[in-house]
Amino acid sequence: MSRIKDINLWESGKVKIDWVKRNMNLLRGIEEEFAAEKPFTGLKVALSVHLEAKTAYLCKVLAAGGAEMYITGSNPLSTQDDVAAALVHDGLNVYAEHGCSMEVYEENLCKVIESAPNIIIDDGGDLVTLIHTKYPHLLPNVIGGCEETTTGIIRLLAMNKAGVLKFPMVLVNNADCKYLFDNRYGTGQSVWDGINRTTNLIVAGKNVVVAGYGWCGKGVAMRAKGLGASVIVTEVDPIKAMEAVMDGFKVMKMSEAAKIGDIFVTVTGCCEVITKEHFLLMKDGAILSNAGHFDVEVDMATLKEMAVDSYVARNNIVGYKLENGRTVFVIAEGRLVNICAGDGHPAEIMDMSFAIQALSALYLVKNKGKFTEKIINVPREVDLEVARRKLKFWGFEIDTLTEKQEKYLNDWR
Repeated sequence: MSRIKDINLWESGKVKIDWVKRNMNLLRGIEEEFAAEKPFTGLKVALSVHLEAKTAYLCKVLAAGGAEMYITGSNPLSTQDDVAAALVHDGLNVYAEHGCSMEVYEENLCKVIESAPNIIIDDGGDLVTLIHTKYPHLLPNVIGGCEETTTGIIRLLAMNKAGVLKFPMVLVNNADCKYLFDNRYGTGQSVWDGINRTTNLIVAGKNVVVAGYGWCGKGVAMRAKGLGASVIVTEVDPIKAMEAVMDGFKVMKMSEAAKIGDIFVTVTGCCEVITKEHFLLMKDGAILSNAGHFDVEVDMATLKEMAVDSYVARNNIVGYKLENGRTVFVIAEGRLVNICAGDGHPAEIMDMSFAIQALSALYLVKNKGKFTEKIINVPREVDLEVARRKLKFWGFEIDTLTEKQEKYLNDWR
């Protein structure tokens, strides 16, 4: 059984999946290996990731390995209905609809968990949290899971610290081949793809405020600079703030940046980064967007409450008129701008991230019952193998250490 918008949309979704498959060389190779070896035969995989073409192809790769897939999206606005239809057309179980209410979104998460999964692939921690809180009787079925995002890892670490995490979780986001490329280059490009597509405005000459200078923030700031913006970074971490300064960016408090910013991008993973005091300081016409996982970084509830009027200014942009007569604009309801106002990260970038996901799921199955810890790092050999394969597809070769060099590096003398 599945619950999607319209199965008749499947042909459009298939075209999208075929396109990303063509550009995801790593996953194509893994799909061939999985199809031959069937490592997931007899296992159920529950997956909650932004449901667009690249995620769909990951699902098909796992299914090729014998997995019985139960799929939902990790954000109501990022689900693409034609892609969901294409997966159902191919026999996979999907519970996802674009723009559904939070009530339906949560029902879809429940449907996926009710399958009694053996492996969980999560993006933000909703599935893992749900099975622990609402379906604890299903916990014994779970071999382990993989987490895609920084936000999800924060939740997992909190669960582990509290002693409530009941199965091993691989921190996919912390793999070098994930965060160094997906978080930096993927977020950097896809955020500006989403903003530029939605606003149809120039970035050059504008003041861009980037809240948060982690790997995602670095990418967003770097691409903004490349587009000709004057970039301002806000931070709470003094070391990251120093990095931003030495990378050539201005650093200031949000209360000061709010007065001069033209475009704002929050990338913190925290809540209430832009709040009432900041809204009232902003220029007339300031544009707000969020690239963190949850829609809490721009305080949308307060903005809606304090606005004297609101209107649709353009598709996926709402203007909020404030009591001071100024209007601020919010893209994609303050949800993930790169996926709710665009197509997410480039296929070649997600090829690496999803290769890590697929191989981490395989690692869990091969080592079932052997883990003594609940928080698991991606094995170094998996990271290196993904990097080697990617370089090979790009047509690059690198040197290898000689036996003498290996000995030299490992000899304390």
